[in-house]
Amino acid sequence: MDLLPVAPIETLRQRRSAKWRFHPHDVLPLPVAEMDVDLAPPVQAVLRAAVERSDTGYPAPAPTLADALVGFAGERWGWEIDPAAVTAVADVGVGVVELLRVLVRPGDPVVICPPVYPPFFGWIPEAGGRVHEVPLRDGRLDLVGLERAFAAQSAAFLLCNPHNPIGRVHSREELTEIVRLATAYGVPVVSDEIHAPLVLPGATFTPILTIPGAAAVAVSLVSASKAWNLAGLKCATLVTASPRMAALADRLPPDTPWRVGHFGVLASVAAYTEGSAWLDRLLATLDDRRALLGRLLAERLPEISWAPPEATFLAWLDCSTIGAGAAPRDLFFEKGRVALEPGPRFGAAGDGHVRLNFGTSAEILEAAVDRMAAAIGR
Repeated sequence: MDLLPVAPIETLRQRRSAKWRFHPHDVLPLPVAEMDVDLAPPVQAVLRAAVERSDTGYPAPAPTLADALVGFAGERWGWEIDPAAVTAVADVGVGVVELLRVLVRPGDPVVICPPVYPPFFGWIPEAGGRVHEVPLRDGRLDLVGLERAFAAQSAAFLLCNPHNPIGRVHSREELTEIVRLATAYGVPVVSDEIHAPLVLPGATFTPILTIPGAAAVAVSLVSASKAWNLAGLKCATLVTASPRMAALADRLPPDTPWRVGHFGVLASVAAYTEGSAWLDRLLATLDDRRALLGRLLAERLPEISWAPPEATFLAWLDCSTIGAGAAPRDLFFEKGRVALEPGPRFGAAGDGHVRLNFGTSAEILEAAVDRMAAAIGR
């Protein structure tokens, strides 16, 4: 399969997103979860057509987004979704916070599993809750620790599947046990599944709502934003599968669907209905970059260890032999002019780690590793 091309860095630097505007011009920016590939042609076409007809108003409250997600999820994962159970939200973060506002009383514990996506640590107090950490154990969910946390009357469990930053796709068996525990202890599960379309060759994604019994205890949040690079367009979906959980969605602010971006809806529908062939090329490209990064690290930075991710375009690198805390990130930035995400942002378990975005060209990836190696004197 043909791999997706990536524009030269001189062209990429003309972009105005945070990834390309936050750091000085001499820095290779690989921290933000934003890829460097061009937009999928169907997405480009629908956005171009909207601009040409000056179609930049509010999103229409139509079933097109739900229907598009239903078709994609059914074909991709065998996940049968009732379109009436799909609620549009501005992005996954907004959906999580609004759900937690419904579920959490002031000071209630909400469970997360660090190292995990940094905003999780902020979304919970924003909704009035208190973070309760149950760290991953050897890169897997600590089911014993989660049972203890659930038994302590947790208000909710915020799950990340696939897991950012380590890129692990939780197994059907693990998710089945999560559903069993959530049912036994009455803990709602809010599953952030934003990276689901980015499961790489060799792994299989299991939507939590396909697990028997999950409908009564779980809610899923999905979006085209990561897989098709649409984060700035603001569109995601909240999915339920039972009257009990649908009642939670009914308690979201009435204006929630109107806060979605019109371009986000148009682009998401195009991605779900016409973007599968492009997505397959993207996954092949990311698989190629994953393999390349492994070779580069082995050859030029053997001090760094990692487990190649099963999903996402993010690599979780253990640099603890180089330094503790955020020291590796600082070293690579100051001496190598490579911007990476510092591990401690993902929780205490991120000590001595960095997160690297390999959703870029082979040339940029190789240049970044060369700079990182030079930063430590190799």
